[in-house]
Amino acid sequence: MCYVFRVSEAPVSSADAAARIAALEASLARANAALAARDLLIDTLRGQIARLRRMQFGASSEKLGREIEQLELALEELETERDAPVAEDAASSLTTRPVPVRSLPDHLPREQVVHEPASGACTCPDCGGALRPLGADAHEMLDIVPVRWRVVRNVRPKYSCRMCEKIVQAPTPVSAVARGKATFATLAHIVVSKFDHHLPLYRQAGMMAAQGLDIDRSTLAGWTGQAAALLDPIVTRIRDEVLKADKIHADDTPVPVLDPGRGKTATGRLWVYAADDQASGSTAPRATWYRFTPDRTAAHPMAHLAGFRGFLQADAYAGYDGLYRGGVTEVACWAHFRRKVFDLHERSPTPLTTDILERIGQLYAIEAEVRGQPPDVRCRSRQENSRPLVDALREILDAALRHLSPRCDMAKAIAYGTKRWPALSRFLEDGRLEIDNNIAERALRGLAVGRRNWLFAGSRAGGERAAVIYTVIQTCKANGVDPHAYIADVIARVAGDWPASRWDELMPWNWSPEPARLAA
Repeated sequence: MCYVFRVSEAPVSSADAAARIAALEASLARANAALAARDLLIDTLRGQIARLRRMQFGASSEKLGREIEQLELALEELETERDAPVAEDAASSLTTRPVPVRSLPDHLPREQVVHEPASGACTCPDCGGALRPLGADAHEMLDIVPVRWRVVRNVRPKYSCRMCEKIVQAPTPVSAVARGKATFATLAHIVVSKFDHHLPLYRQAGMMAAQGLDIDRSTLAGWTGQAAALLDPIVTRIRDEVLKADKIHADDTPVPVLDPGRGKTATGRLWVYAADDQASGSTAPRATWYRFTPDRTAAHPMAHLAGFRGFLQADAYAGYDGLYRGGVTEVACWAHFRRKVFDLHERSPTPLTTDILERIGQLYAIEAEVRGQPPDVRCRSRQENSRPLVDALREILDAALRHLSPRCDMAKAIAYGTKRWPALSRFLEDGRLEIDNNIAERALRGLAVGRRNWLFAGSRAGGERAAVIYTVIQTCKANGVDPHAYIADVIARVAGDWPASRWDELMPWNWSPEPARLAA
């Protein structure tokens, strides 16, 4: 027997259908939002990984250090091949560019070597007649004398009066190190080799040992400390010169510090404060002042710049905010903003990143044209040429923020600039200001090279000693003064009780060596 059941379907109302469609659309929207959030997270993580890999294994994205080094090596090889001697049979088939003849600098010492004929300068080798001077052909070549250590033996003769038996003798010369064996020039050589040429003391000790001079590294460290102590009055005056400037460029960099208690290294900071108005046509001296601190708390820049009320050009470090609230005027750095966009552009170029970078490049092109001009000329050029570019760029950034997710990397990079737009635009109003903080960043570049060689500072005192010596060396280089000659001469004068009323004569921008000491 078969039973057949008939089920009649109830009709669906239009309201129920609309409700189902709305529920499905809401579910689809939630799914799309979840997918978009996942894609955003993936993109963010990829960006973070790429940045970390560059920090760990590669060079800075903008500097392209590895590519530059490879190009320089390739250029060296090509030039070497170009200037190498060519075999006679191949010479006819090759066309080489002549090497231009340049005269050697006049300040280099000359040593004359006279090459007489093999037959002598008196008799003609053909007929035996007497020779007379006719002239000479001279050709100068550049030569080098490797570093040679010598011993200076100071002798002080004694004399006695035949009448009263008084003994007369010259006073003991001032010594660089009490009961030590190093001259002032030796101290200068050691500190410049370490902090300017990036040679750690143990390498210097090894180089000395190769020349038969066995000096322990601890002795070299003591001599370095003595040089820093003698330079301390100079550093104090450089600090005063920086703090009285209208504009200061500031930056900091990590410095590993040995922590024997934990068997590890702690992270200290080396701060730089630079006063340099050469780009605005000023003739004021350039001064670069370094300070070492065991950490990066805001209390340090607050203490270093206490009493300063001018313009501070720096990065976006929050530790400077207390200074800005206290009367210091913030000037932001366009290079930092550009770097944020460039990192994204290198990873994934877009029309937006390309447009932003090109517009910032136009600002830098305008700056290059007025570099070295007086402040009024620079300000006028910026108002006429840079101001429209900055205003147009702001409109583009605002429009982009309206279409980007606030959590994406591009929105964060743009927000970095828009939040600091008044400080970024401040250079348009004053011709003394710079478009970026590269003056301070360049002052830390040498430290980054040296840090890879000497690895860490041995203690807090070692970090402070490094700050003293870096202050003197970088200020000398900024003013076109040879650091070795300056340090050797100045520490000798300081040790010889140079009068405090004449400290200004010893500053790098006023210094001139004593003729007698220079000849020695």
